Amino acid sequence: MPTTLTRPAAAGESTPASKRGLFALAEARWAGAALAAYLLGLAADLGGGPLWLSWALYLTCYVTGGWEPAWAGLQALRDKTLDVDLLMIVAAIGAAAIGQVSDGGLLIVIFATSGALEAFATARTEDSVRGLLDLAPDTAVLLRDGEERTVRTEDLDVGDEILVRPGERIGADGEVVAGGSEVDQSSITGEPVPAAKTGGDEVFAGTLNGSGALRVRVSRDASESVIARIVAMVAEAGATKAPTQLFIEKVEQRYSVGVVVATLAVFGIPLLFGEALEGALLRAMTFMIVASPCAVVLATMPPLLSAIANAGRHGVLVKSAVVMERLADAGRVALDKTGTLTEGVPRVAELRAEPGHNEQRALELAAAAELYSEHPLGRAVVSAARERGLDVLEATDFQALPGRGVAATVSGHRVEVRRPDESTGRVAEVTASGRTAVVVVVDGAQAAVLGLTDRLRPDAAAAVRGFRSLTGTGPTLLTGDNAPAAERIAAEAGIDDVRADLLPDQKVEAVRGLGEPALAVGDGINDAPALAAAHVGVAMGRAGSDLTLRTADAVVVRDELAAVPKVAGLARRARRLVRQNLVIAGSFIAVLVVWDLVGELPLPLGVAGHEGSTVLVGLNGLRLLRAAAWR
Repeated sequence: MPTTLTRPAAAGESTPASKRGLFALAEARWAGAALAAYLLGLAADLGGGPLWLSWALYLTCYVTGGWEPAWAGLQALRDKTLDVDLLMIVAAIGAAAIGQVSDGGLLIVIFATSGALEAFATARTEDSVRGLLDLAPDTAVLLRDGEERTVRTEDLDVGDEILVRPGERIGADGEVVAGGSEVDQSSITGEPVPAAKTGGDEVFAGTLNGSGALRVRVSRDASESVIARIVAMVAEAGATKAPTQLFIEKVEQRYSVGVVVATLAVFGIPLLFGEALEGALLRAMTFMIVASPCAVVLATMPPLLSAIANAGRHGVLVKSAVVMERLADAGRVALDKTGTLTEGVPRVAELRAEPGHNEQRALELAAAAELYSEHPLGRAVVSAARERGLDVLEATDFQALPGRGVAATVSGHRVEVRRPDESTGRVAEVTASGRTAVVVVVDGAQAAVLGLTDRLRPDAAAAVRGFRSLTGTGPTLLTGDNAPAAERIAAEAGIDDVRADLLPDQKVEAVRGLGEPALAVGDGINDAPALAAAHVGVAMGRAGSDLTLRTADAVVVRDELAAVPKVAGLARRARRLVRQNLVIAGSFIAVLVVWDLVGELPLPLGVAGHEGSTVLVGLNGLRLLRAAAWR
């Protein structure tokens, strides 16, 4: 039976970072209190309770849900700016002043809930970044003066030598000075199969060692390791990438100042000409209601939220309305290879037998030798034999060859399935096509060469065509894999621009160098910095790492790559509807405001017109819920 290698728990090793729940955040608790107070107040109001009780509950809603945006608005005033949040608070207070306290409370609840959800999303991303650091062990075995000593990885110096046993994670970036093994470094490079490591090869902190022992000379301080740089780049990109404001927020400052000034004028000027205080106040509060940006705000949200709901039904989780707007801006597309453009699982794509040997027999022997192997290439060989209807024979004397492959005795023959010693003959032919070559050696003689590769997603070519139709230019392939493998996959998918052998920081530079607002699609931890640096990042959800899913702005839950250009097209349609709604909402506001200023607009009619425009733009935005909008 195979022996499963597990990572031993190192002394002092940290546990994964815990994730904060929604109500661990103060913003969420305040929003919850505001919602509860509002619902209780509404129940007391509709149920015929005492007036003082409903007002007390509504005012509790005002205080719990409104103090934070009010304070932020006052802070903005100190910087000589005015935003819509403060205007909403003023409108809510104004509504209460003329007896519309319930309407004002609802406005408060909406803004408090929005702020809580934004804080929650930010907190979960921070938790995931901290969790990434758990990939790198806290301790390592230091070799010094012929002795082994467990030390903290942060205390390692450049030039120190550490011992990495089978199944352990490597404690520092460095160079192999002795030993041989295979290292799973998919978290750093995105390579689908473990990489063979022998003397002189580079290894990275946080990657998982295979079945051999390695002696590694430290080449970088812990704070400068590749995985530490990934964490730093995600945090930096998240801080420096200013969130794209929704279309309406781009006119927020001027609109807010204009409404406040106009309201004061509507109140003050009639007083100067002798109008009664109560009449002037009623006219001013009516003006505040009809000129308030509720209809304008709702002009933007229904189309965007409808698009989000439609995308969700088709397996794409778009995390916010701001993200939906960013998707509409995308002018260039960058795709990862392994796990994004491809399925991320190796398969046998080519089998070349040497003269005097039979392909079927060679595969049958190789599958028997690999049956107990836990290596992804070994599983691919066994799967290939079974797919061809071959019997998987019994093997004895199984032996793992660290950094090379496996060996076993099958039907009296000694069979080795391993990496080739040199790239000549059939091996050279296989590797030239961008495939990973594995040789089958029977009784000391090479019997066959297997070519293994990653399989292109069935919808990859359709997705590439969709991106080209959407943006007018083909996507760019960014991968940490080797150039021949990347070029072969790109050719199958129809991609012309290929950039291979990239580390995470090089992917970030490539994304930033695309020039136009870039949409980046990836799945691995090594893709997280590029997704964070892009104008909008999309993660493949089924096999995506936790950090990547948190960093990404949208997640393809069903792993359908062709859904990404469709959701980007849906975002562009949502943006067109937003602009239509803004025209409708603006027209209603203009008519009602003029009526209030030059005539006498009854408050009930003003409220009806205001709410009517809100309903109209809302219904217009809901058109994107139709199935036809996705197609």
